[in-house]
Amino acid sequence: MKKFIAIVVAIVAFVPFYSCDKEEASTEHYLILKFKFDPTQARLNNLGQPTAVPAGHAAQSPVFNTISSHYVEMAPNANTQLGQGTVLYHAPETTAGGATAIDFSQAKIVAQDEVFLKIPLKQVTAGTYQWMRVSLSYQNYGITVRHSGADYQGTLASFVGFNNYITNHSIGNTFFTVNGNRPQGYWAFALNDFPYSSSGQAPAGATTVPNPLAATSPIPAGSCVVTGQFAVPLQISGNESKDVVVTLSLSTNHSFEWIDSTPDGKYEPSAGETVVDMGLRGLLPTYVK
Repeated sequence: MKKFIAIVVAIVAFVPFYSCDKEEASTEHYLILKFKFDPTQARLNNLGQPTAVPAGHAAQSPVFNTISSHYVEMAPNANTQLGQGTVLYHAPETTAGGATAIDFSQAKIVAQDEVFLKIPLKQVTAGTYQWMRVSLSYQNYGITVRHSGADYQGTLASFVGFNNYITNHSIGNTFFTVNGNRPQGYWAFALNDFPYSSSGQAPAGATTVPNPLAATSPIPAGSCVVTGQFAVPLQISGNESKDVVVTLSLSTNHSFEWIDSTPDGKYEPSAGETVVDMGLRGLLPTYVK
């Protein structure tokens, strides 16, 4: 009898370890994408070169709350044309407003370090990737506004996608009804502590979209496909033993820019100062395997 009990105990003790090993062996591993906002990262122009704020303009490094992307692609090399790399994500589009546009009602909006995309690594084309392309579509951030000599804090919703179909959107308790398409550069603003709001449109073609591969792999005019290079190429085999986490660090270095007609370096819409550029100022992708 004692011998029988000893055998049963041994079996019971062995089964959990065997089950855990079996479960671990079948665990799915993922490619995970997250965003980071960095006001100290280099401020780049459309060609991916460092640039200063132009004379007659002023800019702020806004405090980012959330962001959304319309398209994400990994490119093997500098000659890979847009769309010919490995496309990881393409947001829903609609023709409800006429021309094809990003459907804002279905946008996935995340804060820094939140998971934007999570897909099984076995679904990602195996290969070596040097570049990331991210088409940004929506930004929500805090800015400072001056009025009658006083500074106020407010929140700006910035739509930088190629075309955006918006039924309505909100900033806090302030609601904006659009029910139509809005091109790249549409924005809406509301003060945080006072009942004031406004909306407007940045000039066509004024949104900065850094692309260091402009000479070998251009992007369409009016798109917001920001391009950045991995310091060390990312290799995907499809047989990874753990998740691969890619962080897309975006430069917010003076990314909110306006015509400073006063001039005092303060954004004063009541003085007729207008927004000209809300484009992110660079992309640095990194990964952890």
